[in-house]
Amino acid sequence: MALTDPKLKGLVGNIGVDSLHVTGIDQVRSWATGALARQVPVLLVTATSHEAEDLTAELQAMLGKGKVANFPAFETLPHERLSPAPDVVGARAKVLWEMPQVIVASARAFCQPVLPAVEPITVKVDTEWDFTELTEQAVNFAYEHVDMVAKRGEFATRGGIIDIFPTTAEYPVRLEFWGDEVTDIRSFAVADQRTIEELTSVELFPARQLIIDASVAKRADELARTNPSNTTLVQLLTRISEHTHADGEEVLIPVLSDAKYSVLPELMPKGSIVFVSGPEKVRTRIADLEATDQEFLEAGWEAAAMGAEGPLAVEGLDVSASSFRSFESLEVSARNAGNAWWTFAPPGMFAADDAMTLPLEFEAAPAPKGEPKAIEQLYATLKLHVQTNGGKVAFVAPAKGTVERMAERLREHGISARIATPGLEPVDGAVTVYQSLSHAGLVFPGPNLVVVTETDVTGNRVGDIAGAKRRRPRRRNRVDPLALTPGDFVVHDTHGIGKFIKMAERTIKTGDEASRREYIVLEYQPAKRGQPGDQLWVPMESLDLLSKYTGGEKPSLSKMGGSDWKNTKRKARAAVREIAGELIELYAKRQAAPGHAFGPDTPWQHEMEDAFPFVETEDQLAAIEAVKEDMEKPTPMDRVIVGDVGFGKTEVAVRAAFKAVQDGQQVAVLVPTTLLAQQHYSTFNERMDGFGVTVRELSRFTSAKEAKEIMAGLADGSVDVVIGTHRLLQTGVFWKQLGLIIVDEEQRFGVEHKEHIKALKSHVDVLTMTATPIPRTLEMSLTGIREMTSITTPPEDRHPVLTYVGPQEEKQVAAAIRRELLRDGQVFYIHNRVSDIEKTARSLRQLVPEARVVVAHGQMGEQQLEQTVQGFWNREFDVLVCTTIVETGLDIANANTLIVENAQNMGLSQLHQLRGRVGRSRERGYAYFLYPKEKTLTETSYDRLATIAQNNDLGAGIAVAQKDLEMRGAGNVLGAEQSGHIAGVGFDMYVRLVGEAVETYKALMTGEVVDATDQGPKEIRVDLPVDAHIPESYINAERLRLDVYRKLAEARDEQDLRKVAEEMIDRFGPLPTEVLRLFAVARVRHLARTAGISDILTQGTRIKFHPVELPDSKQVRLKRLYSGANYRAAAKTLQVPMPREGKGINQPNLRDMELLQWVADFIADIFDAEKISVTGESDGDGGRKKKRIISVSQ
Repeated sequence: MALTDPKLKGLVGNIGVDSLHVTGIDQVRSWATGALARQVPVLLVTATSHEAEDLTAELQAMLGKGKVANFPAFETLPHERLSPAPDVVGARAKVLWEMPQVIVASARAFCQPVLPAVEPITVKVDTEWDFTELTEQAVNFAYEHVDMVAKRGEFATRGGIIDIFPTTAEYPVRLEFWGDEVTDIRSFAVADQRTIEELTSVELFPARQLIIDASVAKRADELARTNPSNTTLVQLLTRISEHTHADGEEVLIPVLSDAKYSVLPELMPKGSIVFVSGPEKVRTRIADLEATDQEFLEAGWEAAAMGAEGPLAVEGLDVSASSFRSFESLEVSARNAGNAWWTFAPPGMFAADDAMTLPLEFEAAPAPKGEPKAIEQLYATLKLHVQTNGGKVAFVAPAKGTVERMAERLREHGISARIATPGLEPVDGAVTVYQSLSHAGLVFPGPNLVVVTETDVTGNRVGDIAGAKRRRPRRRNRVDPLALTPGDFVVHDTHGIGKFIKMAERTIKTGDEASRREYIVLEYQPAKRGQPGDQLWVPMESLDLLSKYTGGEKPSLSKMGGSDWKNTKRKARAAVREIAGELIELYAKRQAAPGHAFGPDTPWQHEMEDAFPFVETEDQLAAIEAVKEDMEKPTPMDRVIVGDVGFGKTEVAVRAAFKAVQDGQQVAVLVPTTLLAQQHYSTFNERMDGFGVTVRELSRFTSAKEAKEIMAGLADGSVDVVIGTHRLLQTGVFWKQLGLIIVDEEQRFGVEHKEHIKALKSHVDVLTMTATPIPRTLEMSLTGIREMTSITTPPEDRHPVLTYVGPQEEKQVAAAIRRELLRDGQVFYIHNRVSDIEKTARSLRQLVPEARVVVAHGQMGEQQLEQTVQGFWNREFDVLVCTTIVETGLDIANANTLIVENAQNMGLSQLHQLRGRVGRSRERGYAYFLYPKEKTLTETSYDRLATIAQNNDLGAGIAVAQKDLEMRGAGNVLGAEQSGHIAGVGFDMYVRLVGEAVETYKALMTGEVVDATDQGPKEIRVDLPVDAHIPESYINAERLRLDVYRKLAEARDEQDLRKVAEEMIDRFGPLPTEVLRLFAVARVRHLARTAGISDILTQGTRIKFHPVELPDSKQVRLKRLYSGANYRAAAKTLQVPMPREGKGINQPNLRDMELLQWVADFIADIFDAEKISVTGESDGDGGRKKKRIISVSQ
């Protein structure tokens, strides 16, 4: 209805005019574009990417998602040795292919040249596709072949399955083939590689701009031959000639590809309108981009790889076609293509000489922006408009909860309100409330309509339409293949620390009797000095006895059968018991203390949660669910939420705090610094605004008068939530009803404060948050004592940080800072020497005079330091020159460039954490790790910097750094003095010992009798003529085979086996016969464990069972049922003749599945064990056969 306003109709009447200058307030842009787009295609250009994203969301809500698309900009510059991210390449390709009615582009995207649209590969269910041809096409589209898909632009193949992550999809997709027919398409989660939902088709757009076909490869080869002196160019061209992609290849597209560059206005259908919002801003931004690109070119700035010379030197080749285009040339291109060039500016901004000006004089809707008095005034205004003037009002909010609450509020104020159903238009004399998206309201005089948005009322910026893509959490384990490389140290439960040599296969016997098994080969100390090391062949079903060694320096190998390992383990176990005892004591106090059992969620809780402006990640939802479950129990909660800064821990805390307030309880949020106090205060206040919750902040910056008021409010209950530093722990703070304490970064509080927090834990619910990762294994072993939840999934719009490593040059530094200032961002500059940090700041001020530079380091006075960092957070400065104090906990979303001097002197985990400070918002982050150009790097430094350059995945981190940080996290939980014991037995083994000790104490508390000796997994050997292994034809990648073997070894019962089987079928296809036998071997091992048997081995023509202790009655049964069996009581062994397929001496021996079933029956007969089917079938339900558990092809 708004689009039918006479003024907007007047604008539409100008379609066909070549040049038009439209003036109006910013709120008019989306409505004007929407009105025009009903008649002609529109290319809307904005100065910034934020504006482009916001306007895209509004226009999609107005016109429909399929009709509007944002055309994203490449985050790289044309001549950098970097390639754009696959998801950006894919998104641009999709827009160009589909050409929706409205395309929204930022200035940066607008001036970047584009290649013609490429038709996507479309795969549908029940269609014929040659498997090899599809993989070749994926390679052609620059998808990278990996063994496990984790990122957009990757694919993996296994048997008749292709896993592929389309560049434009939210989740990767699994294609299942039967011959040449696609029988199944389903999306799956990266974390656990399991299916999410069935699909009917999938579209694949390219992951790179350059499609390397035969002609491109040939041209690259010819160019390499004609430019032999330019080594960098030759290396790049050689890779392309071999059909391999390389970073920075895009610069060569003009000379390698027949595809010609053009610009967006030329690709729009003839008769379209190019609508430039803020032409002067757009012009300036494009000019700045051109200058920055030139600056990078001149600076000789090396990009992604170590030791490269810089932007590609391409003398003699004309590659200018890939450069940014000027504002003026874009206008000429638009007109030459037969398209109109319209501009939009605020009122009073005049047009270019030849353009006609059309003022769109609309008023903004009243916008109280959260001010209570102004909100009441808004209701009065709306009431007058509706009741006295008979006008219409449309209220717009993206969340269902806000829509319902607003309708309720309006009715409370005596205003007629109805919630809109699809297609419902606003009516006279009422407010119609829409679940849609708009950032700012407008008054439309024609239809007598006022549009008011949630942002107008609350002042909060809203995200996408809430609830659109939410999924319930799935608590499944992440797939984390046990990556072993030859030379890695491994801990064997029985034999100690060994070295991994290889994975090997042994074939026993030949011909029909041949059976194959896979083993891990480990090396130990030699039995005699001067001899080669002893070797241990560990069968794959015993993988649960192995863990990778992490524990600091290079350990010495154990001696097989020696006493050293037993002693080391005994000492570690004693130390661990002490810790477990302390943890249990606190646990017992909590169990005994009556806590407050919070009630279930209220309708307001749902509304507040619905107003969350982002889509929650699965981990976040799982954490929220776990916290609420704990709060609803009668015993006090003690849960730790672990997750990197920016991964959404604060939202978990907000929801927990709101739940507590809904139950009449007060909440204390404890933070280590005043900056964190201010950050949390602003978040809590924003999220709880409009729900009558009083949130206050108490820190050093709070005035004495204010502090007194807050203290009084805590005592009389008028303050619901208080966010503060350790001031909250001081004496003299009284609470009316304290129900929940939220502690952020507990390890950063002093000992005294920690003790105070500990004392509170026994009777109040406590939620602790930390950014230092805590290993999953430790979480598991402390289950029930100190509950932990990890949030490892990054938010949806986070991009991996682009990482540069190279020698330091002044020009490069200046260009990097300017690039960040160009997008109104901020820079962290790390200089780790306090003595000359001021000198560095001065030189930066000279280098980039327009930048506001400030210094921060740990030797400053605490107050001065906090004020400085606070000023940076408030955007009063552009560059913060500081020491590594920014390493943890600092969340400044607008700072997205990190420059580190002397990076060669820093440890890997330190570099990794520093990089985590940037790239926290929608903007792409840049990290520059620099070393002095005159300095020769040591091999260790080089490796460290190479590792950081190559690993820039979000959440994945770097394995080495991650382990280092996890051990620090474990220290926070268990106490740092444990490091010696951790080094002795390896971290994983140590954590297992903690778990065992905790279980022992828990059992003792309930009065159980417990054997407190070694409770580790017992080695159970089943060595029979059974061909049980995972064929390479089924799972080709060694690390994935190893991962499945480990899961099978760790399975403890039929339910675990069922889960492993389901996962394998989902990920790799139907189980082959050899794998079904592996499951049967696992079942026999489980049965042997219950019977106390550790060895079932073939010895000549007999099967040996050990250890066995048979009373007389069972010896009689043995002789009756199994003639020829031989029991030796002293040696605790039992030998039975190998069973045959039939009667008679010439019958062949049983083998494979039949032999395993015979062994299972034998154990059931002689040891009174449960009768089982090794195939996974079971008798139950009154004798009826249950269906087979693992239904797969034989």
